[in-house]
Parts: sequence; structure tokens; C-alpha cells
Amino acid sequence: MHNTSPVEPVDPAAFRQAMGLFATGVGIVSVVRADGAPSGITANSIVSVSLEPMLVSWSIQNGSSLFDLYADADQFAISILNSDQRELALRYAARGDSLTQSIDFETTERGLPVIAGAVGVIECRHWSAYPAGDHTMIFGEVVGIDTKDNIDPLAFFGGRFCRID
Repeated sequence: MHNTSPVEPVDPAAFRQAMGLFATGVGIVSVVRADGAPSGITANSIVSVSLEPMLVSWSIQNGSSLFDLYADADQFAISILNSDQRELALRYAARGDSLTQSIDFETTERGLPVIAGAVGVIECRHWSAYPAGDHTMIFGEVVGIDTKDNIDPLAFFGGRFCRID
């Protein structure tokens, strides 16, 4: 039999602290804006979903000033950051595109902006998007991959950036 007793709600701060114990990689998801300029947003919610078809997902806060740009994008790229790219992660975590610098980006053969010097790049075609509480999960079908040999990725753990040793 299942216990049907009322359950006390979980404190959001305790939930955030518990999830901070799960180390993640750090990436910048990028798209091309209507004016042709790059846009980037920091994400550590990047997840490998499926091999057939090859899918990845990431989530964006519904209240993000960039929500429509990313939710409506036909394609996007995920740049997996190097441990020395912490400042880029912080910059692209800021609200809006005001801190975007074109010099941070290279352009792939498919025309997608990616972070120069990233340890890896995953290019995607929009697959689907699903509401998930105060975020939306965006799924992309992988159409291109580029990885570097000398990797030292940036990680996020306990509310701060760190290296993986």
C-alpha cells in the first residue's frame, strides 16, 4: 500500500542546494538574431537525450528576456566551455544581449555562431519544445559535432564554477 499522508512542501532553497550537489558541465547556447548578429546564453542544463534520433536538450527560463529568440530558433549551437572561459559563462548568464561581443564567436559551416576556443560544439536543428514549470525544455536534433583533443572543461558545482580534475 502507498502512504497517502499529506507531505510537507519542499523548501525551494533546500531543493536548489541539493541540486547544487550535482556537478554539471557549462555551455553557451547560441543562435543568429534576425539582424544577423550572434546571441549567446549560458546553460548548464544540457542533456544527451537519444542516439536514434540523436537529440540533446537544454532549458530556458520562461521569463528570460531572450525566451522568444531561443524558443523560436530553427537551429542553435551549444559550445561546451573550457575551464578558462569562466568570464564568458558569467557574461552570457547576464540578462539580455547587452553584453554580447561578436569577437567571442566563430561561425560554423552551417552559419551558426559558436564560442571560439570551446572544447566542443554541438550544432542542432530545432526538434521540439515542452513547458516544464517555470522553464521550457528545448530539444535539438544533432546535425554537427566538433570536439577538441586538448580538453579541460568548465564545470559548475555547489553554486560556483570549477575545473574537473
